Amino acid sequence: MKNKTNIILIGVGGQGVITAANILGKTAVKKKLTVYISETHGMAQRGGSVICTVRIGQVSGPLIAGGTADAFVSTEPIEALRYIQYANKKTKVITDISPVIPSTVSLGLEKYPKLEDVFNELNTRVELYTIDATAIAKLAGAAIAKNIVMLGALAATGILPFGSDILLQTILHNFPANYKEINIRAFNSGLKALKKP
Repeated sequence: MKNKTNIILIGVGGQGVITAANILGKTAVKKKLTVYISETHGMAQRGGSVICTVRIGQVSGPLIAGGTADAFVSTEPIEALRYIQYANKKTKVITDISPVIPSTVSLGLEKYPKLEDVFNELNTRVELYTIDATAIAKLAGAAIAKNIVMLGALAATGILPFGSDILLQTILHNFPANYKEINIRAFNSGLKALKKP
């Protein structure tokens, strides 16, 4: 097992990025592992960028040095490119394929890049995995469970220093009982859905 694991979770406001980071942190604490979490979410309430770092193991702070991330969990495709300086060729980048169109694009002031171009660029820099987390979450019973789908996909990479069972237990303890079945379906579907583009 590696002595430390560096994970970056990114997306836009309202996608559950901070919740997903906190779930990883709580799971690490359950396993009696050292963990540090940081979050930056300036304009998140208006759909702005959100980034959280989670460092587990022999670590002494929350900051991840450039080029040292083991994994990205990106709930919005372009956000993975925004923070690409933290990645290297071996970084596992899991991204949802569904973009969140900013208001500036909706108003015609800017253009959202072609998804094919985004994925091609990512594929030249990292180990890229794409997942239709939005559609999977809807099938599981709630679009809001997208972050749980993404955690399932992250667990499937094998980079976490704990098993998927304890991660799912933490998820279930983190939400009201009436979301239990939705979260189980979302997590297990994420585990099965991880695939290369």
